[in-house]
Amino acid sequence: MPLAFVDFLRQLVENPALLGTVLLTLAVLLVNGWTDAPNAIAGAVVTGALPFRPAVVLAAVCNFLGVLCVTSVNASVAETVYSIASFGGGPRAALTALCAAMTAIVLWAGLAWFFGIPTSESHALVAGISGAAVALEGSFSCIRWGCWAKVGLGLLLSAAAGFWAGRAAYRRLKPVKASPRTLRLAQLPGAAAASFLHGAQDGQKFIGVFLLGAALAQGRADEGTFVIPLWLMILCALFMALGTLMGGKRIIDTVGREMVSLGPREGLAADLGSVACLLGATLLGLPVSTTHTRTCALLGVGSTGGSRPDWATAGKIALAWVLTFPGCMAIGYWMARVFLVM
Repeated sequence: MPLAFVDFLRQLVENPALLGTVLLTLAVLLVNGWTDAPNAIAGAVVTGALPFRPAVVLAAVCNFLGVLCVTSVNASVAETVYSIASFGGGPRAALTALCAAMTAIVLWAGLAWFFGIPTSESHALVAGISGAAVALEGSFSCIRWGCWAKVGLGLLLSAAAGFWAGRAAYRRLKPVKASPRTLRLAQLPGAAAASFLHGAQDGQKFIGVFLLGAALAQGRADEGTFVIPLWLMILCALFMALGTLMGGKRIIDTVGREMVSLGPREGLAADLGSVACLLGATLLGLPVSTTHTRTCALLGVGSTGGSRPDWATAGKIALAWVLTFPGCMAIGYWMARVFLVM
């Protein structure tokens, strides 16, 4: 039976640890919309298909619809996050550890934004939750490695498939005779679809965190009761859309201007390639990174087109991606240790 909104509010009033978890999760949703969604509109903004502010509004609306529509029919991505690790030690200790995991994501994402690097809050989420669970349980036995394997598969697929799809899309578009204006117009549905799928993927991950927090507050986290209420979908969709409206121009400049040089044809190819990958992953229930998929699609297009990518910038981004797992796991672990003795 879905969790009723009134019951959830009552739990918040009675449980300060759950309230802290909810507030931090909403903050992460804002940060996710702020730092991840710009990847979806980078091509359209850089090529002049849309001015920055209208592109941000388009991304916000499509993010909202992506969370709401796809989660209603397929919640397998949320289930993966929900079951990534086990939390013991009682409801209060478990929720305190979950707060630590959310704090780790906010800190990591804020640091990455400062340097203009597009990192994955999805992978930060998985690592932060795992690190906090290890601090709570005292061993790595609490981590469900089958779920981690699914995340690892999603990482490899999002990077490799995004790069390949970007190259393939550009090769097929290259001989097409179309004016720059026509190509820019074609980018609009591409940017909308990429934003929609970003919401479909990333919104589900944080819905999983909400449900995990509510379950831990009741002293359980059994997967058999996994049901997503409509009010929770709307809440997560709204906060991600609000975060998207905050902008994220630094990240657009990094991936769309510094890393690669995009014309209308290249921008459209990157949109088509990344949308195909994200759609396939969402239908299969794989929690892939929209950031990795979009960025690698742009690299794939750049490596095929006339203007080569700036591989030094790409290397910095890749290093940040690699460091996300140990970095967020370590921050989640130590924040949990600090929170648990407070």
